[in-house]
Amino acid sequence: MEKRIGATLRLQNGMEFRGWSFGYDKPCDGEVVFSTAMVGYPESLTDPSYSGQILCVTYPLIGNYGVPDEGLTVEGISKNFESEKIWVRGLVISDYSYHYSHWDAVKSLDEWLKEQKIPGIYGIDTRELTKVIRENGNMLGVIVPDGGIKEFPVPDPNTINQVAIVSCKEPVTYGDGEKKVVAVDCGIQHNVMRCLVNRGVQVIRVPWDYDFSTSEYDGLLISSGPGNPESCQATVNHIAAALQGDKPVFGIGMGCELLAKAAGASTYKLKYGHRSHNQPVRIVGMNRCIITSQNHGYSIDDSTLGTGWEPWFINMNDGTNEGIRHSSKPFCGVLFYPDAEIGETETSFLIEHFISKL
Repeated sequence: MEKRIGATLRLQNGMEFRGWSFGYDKPCDGEVVFSTAMVGYPESLTDPSYSGQILCVTYPLIGNYGVPDEGLTVEGISKNFESEKIWVRGLVISDYSYHYSHWDAVKSLDEWLKEQKIPGIYGIDTRELTKVIRENGNMLGVIVPDGGIKEFPVPDPNTINQVAIVSCKEPVTYGDGEKKVVAVDCGIQHNVMRCLVNRGVQVIRVPWDYDFSTSEYDGLLISSGPGNPESCQATVNHIAAALQGDKPVFGIGMGCELLAKAAGASTYKLKYGHRSHNQPVRIVGMNRCIITSQNHGYSIDDSTLGTGWEPWFINMNDGTNEGIRHSSKPFCGVLFYPDAEIGETETSFLIEHFISKL
């Protein structure tokens, strides 16, 4: 029997959930969100879009297949993770498996969280917690192991520029393909870069506020990322300048939100966001639906789209926007992950669509 230390998840509305501490045995705070993904916790935890957040995974058993080695491609891109570190501030699960089994695993989830100083709590009713979030919306919370101290109020991560925290600090080039894509790093997932490099594209990864107007490139990609798009006006200004030309532009997640703002549209915060591998979206004007992987807390107000822009995808669960495109120029974006390899993979045609325009 593992030695267990009690822990409490406290929400800003006063609710408390008692459980057991695992991972790093210290308090943490953040915005509590939930994901209904059934697999892929190494990828989820390293997704920069979770920066500032405490993640509740609704699937009941977590940790049973351990954690793989990061591994690097010859270009220096992570093989198994979505970034260079864990970005969630804390992890909330129902049942933790201390004993893991997988041919690719090199350590347990508990060991990995300890190494990266990320607290976790297990043994709570994640179904009830998810119901609370769905009814009340995302809210701030703290994880406090017994004997620790962490009191409200705590900072709201949505008031902090999370993109600036997760973005690279200097330009980095991957691959040596003939076509060049500038990837604005708002919290880019490494799989996006793998997808492009594996298709013969050179990726020039630049910081979120980098002025790429004098750079030589064939296409512009604005990556996914965390937090409030209102924090990224510098990026919006640079995208707006790029929209005066004709080079292909593709936004993903946060990148799509910033593309929309550069086109004159407004964004707004969703009640509890879309975080899962099973979100159905419909292509506007067609009776075709696709199942998508998502991780975003904001959406685009269709009514504010300017002349020449139109909705491209609509979420079938709540009717919110999931993508936009320009009617005549090669500009488009989606709020879901077109590069996803964990969960559904039927959206990879969007990566091919972007590359075909280069």
